[in-house]
Amino acid sequence: MDKTKIDWCDSTWNPVTGCLHGCEYCYARGIANRFGFHASEPDINERVLLEMPMSAGKKVPYPFDFQPTFHRYRLDEYRNKRGRNIFVCSMADLFGEWVPDTWIEEVFETCKKSPQHNYLFLTKNPGRYEKLLNCYMPPNMWFGWSQTGPVGADFSFTTHHSVQTFVSMEPLLSPFTEFHIRGVDWVIIGAETGRRKDKVVPKREWIEDIVGQCRKEDIPVFMKSSLMNIWGEQLIQEFPKRLIHEN
Repeated sequence: MDKTKIDWCDSTWNPVTGCLHGCEYCYARGIANRFGFHASEPDINERVLLEMPMSAGKKVPYPFDFQPTFHRYRLDEYRNKRGRNIFVCSMADLFGEWVPDTWIEEVFETCKKSPQHNYLFLTKNPGRYEKLLNCYMPPNMWFGWSQTGPVGADFSFTTHHSVQTFVSMEPLLSPFTEFHIRGVDWVIIGAETGRRKDKVVPKREWIEDIVGQCRKEDIPVFMKSSLMNIWGEQLIQEFPKRLIHEN
C-alpha cells in the first residue's frame, strides 16, 4: 500500500512492476534500479513473488530491477480500506504485450472484490484494452492511456464501449493540433520532470489548445503541479464526478 505525491489519485498500488517500453524520460525505471537487488533475470513465469524478498534483513521491493514482476502478495493491500482513487501499477505498464493474461486477470478479480475503490489503469498500449473490455466493465474501473503528442492518437475505441476513459498527456512533448478527443471522460496534462539532458518544456499555448478542445467537449481537465511555472496562474484541477470521494 503506497502513499503518493501523484496529485490526480489518492494512492498507488503496484501488484505488478517493471516495463519494457524503454521510454527515455521514465521515472519509474530509475526508482526500480535504485532500490533493486540486481538479481539474475529468470523467465517471466518465475518472476511471481508470494512474499517480498529480504536481503540482509531488509526488504527488496524490486528484486529484478525494472524487469516485469508479479508481486502476488500485494493483491489484497486495499481490500478492507476506505474507498479511494487508486492508480494501479504506477511502476509498470500492466497492459504491455509482455504481461501474461493471467497477471491482468488476477488484478482485475481483486478489484472486483473491493468495489469501494475507483481503479485507474494507465497504459501506452491501449489496443490491449479491446480484448478485455467485454469481460471487465464495472463503473469503478477507469481505462486510461498515455499520449505524449498527437502522433498515433486514437480515441475511437472509447465510443464503442460503455467504460470510463481518460488520457494522460504527460509528459507533454509536442503540441496537440487538429486532434479530436470526443468520447473521453477525463484529460490529465503534465510536463516532463527530472533532469534529463534533452528534457522538453511544453509551451503554454500547447496547454491552451488542449484545454480549448476539452471545453468544447465538456471534458474535465486536470493540470499536474509540474505545469505551475508554465501555466503562470492557478492550475485547472478538475475531477469527473464519479472520481470524487467524500472525506
